[in-house]
Amino acid sequence: MDAHSRGRADEIDPADQWVLNPQTGNYELRLDRSAGQPRTQAPSRPRRSASAAPTPAPASAPAETPVPGQRRRRAPEEAGGGQVPPQRRRKRKQGTSRKKKVLLWTGGTMAFVLVGGAAGAYALYNKLNNNLDVVDVVGKNTDAGFAKGKAFNILVIGTDKRTGEGNAGYGDKNSPGHADTTILFHVSKDRTNATALSIPRDMKTDIPECETRQSDGTIKTIPAETDVRFNVSLGQNGRDPGCVMRTVEELTGVAVDHFMMADFNAVKEMTTAVGGVKVCVEKAVNDPKSHLKLPAGESVIQGEQALAFVRTRHSFGNESDLDRIKVQQQFLSSMIRQMKSDDTLTDPGKLLDLANAATSALTVDSGIGSLTKLQGLAGELSSIDTKNIAFTTLPVIDNPAEKIRATVVPDPVKAPQLYAMLQSDTSLTEVKKKQQDAKNAQAALLKGTRSTAAEVRVDVYNGSGIRGAAQSTINWLQNDQGVNRSTNKSNAPEKAAKTTLTYAPNQADQARKLADMMGLPATALQPGTQDAGEREPMTLVLGADFKGAGVPVTGPAKAPKDLEKVAADKQVCAK
Repeated sequence: MDAHSRGRADEIDPADQWVLNPQTGNYELRLDRSAGQPRTQAPSRPRRSASAAPTPAPASAPAETPVPGQRRRRAPEEAGGGQVPPQRRRKRKQGTSRKKKVLLWTGGTMAFVLVGGAAGAYALYNKLNNNLDVVDVVGKNTDAGFAKGKAFNILVIGTDKRTGEGNAGYGDKNSPGHADTTILFHVSKDRTNATALSIPRDMKTDIPECETRQSDGTIKTIPAETDVRFNVSLGQNGRDPGCVMRTVEELTGVAVDHFMMADFNAVKEMTTAVGGVKVCVEKAVNDPKSHLKLPAGESVIQGEQALAFVRTRHSFGNESDLDRIKVQQQFLSSMIRQMKSDDTLTDPGKLLDLANAATSALTVDSGIGSLTKLQGLAGELSSIDTKNIAFTTLPVIDNPAEKIRATVVPDPVKAPQLYAMLQSDTSLTEVKKKQQDAKNAQAALLKGTRSTAAEVRVDVYNGSGIRGAAQSTINWLQNDQGVNRSTNKSNAPEKAAKTTLTYAPNQADQARKLADMMGLPATALQPGTQDAGEREPMTLVLGADFKGAGVPVTGPAKAPKDLEKVAADKQVCAK
């Protein structure tokens, strides 16, 4: 509809006056079709044309053809109160402010520029795409995509390699870098929640043999190492991020689908791109080593100050790497909130700066090694509420092999429980409806009395394929649980896919007790039809789902006791 139909020229909305014709790719003036006037193609530059205006203007005031984003000048008769035909007049739209219209117009223009296929958009896409460094992980298929109804795991690696201007004061000089910060990011199959598991850099572990592709295309095999610090899984001896992936898989039993690696510049550039990240400290900080200076309370930090915040080891807690991990988790939680805030999502400039900073700082595997694939990943993560993103640290204990406690090892009880939660896709925030339904079904089947541990009689067969599984289970049952009437019956006649517990009706209270101990699902229970003799034991066959003595077969319904975790929607003050 043209200017006359609006009554007042200063109320003309450019988005109402000009539209994009998808057939021609040009903006066209939208006129009143009822008047029998065709659409007019927008000129490439402003020009005067009397034929473009519905009402001829006097020679002294020639009409201008409107262009997108410009208001048409009113002719003298309009200014003097000339009448607009009643049938051509329409009311101004209600409920939409001028500010909102401008935002809609601007947003539409940005969308056109970024994804409309224009030369500028193509150049921008190529720039962001070419920012990425891509590593081919040898022997691992990372190109499977994100299957619906399937959980996936991304390993986020922060390296301390000195790269970029101003980073000479960080990391080891001339070092190829280490896995300085490592987070296993598990995304649930229903995309309702995520768990971010930090792995301490000073934890002793085994690093498996891994293959890396060299610059000339050849493949180099790097031998395994045992009982070394986790952080040497990257950089040292030529190890690439694929070696870190394999190390984490062997450690946790969780398949890692992709990795994202960033250096010091990522923190500096991304915090600057979003206009700073809010942090909180309980007391004022003045660390001469990291040059971090902050007053007590909340501050907004970016650039060098943000990097100093996540790198300092002398400002919080007992100055250990474990306390630094807590601070990093709090920082990342705040950064996620800032990225998902309206201040960022509605600011095209911030979004573009953030995209440029993120792609410039990232090294990724080929499965997410393009802007399009990263957009696909962002789509998978977009529906997760920050309150359902839980940060936690792998439970560890002091290394018992050391007199001077410089390293740690995984907690032999709590760590396997946490691994089992990730393997079974159990949320630390307990938001999953399907899990609750499963718990209800199991509770209904297991409803009833329980015997004492001393009353449980059970024969244990190993059908898991894991050597020594039956004996380790017997040791755990007798020494930790008080089930002294348990016997190792060695290997089952054949391997079993699932763990099963066969029992008689009069052993139901024993079965419920043992199921509680071992975290057996309702489907594992196989009640018989005839009562057993007074001293007759139940039969437990360990299957391929057996993960270790004391580790629930289905995965714990709740996190290990005393496990510290931080929800990404909470502001926590470092202390």
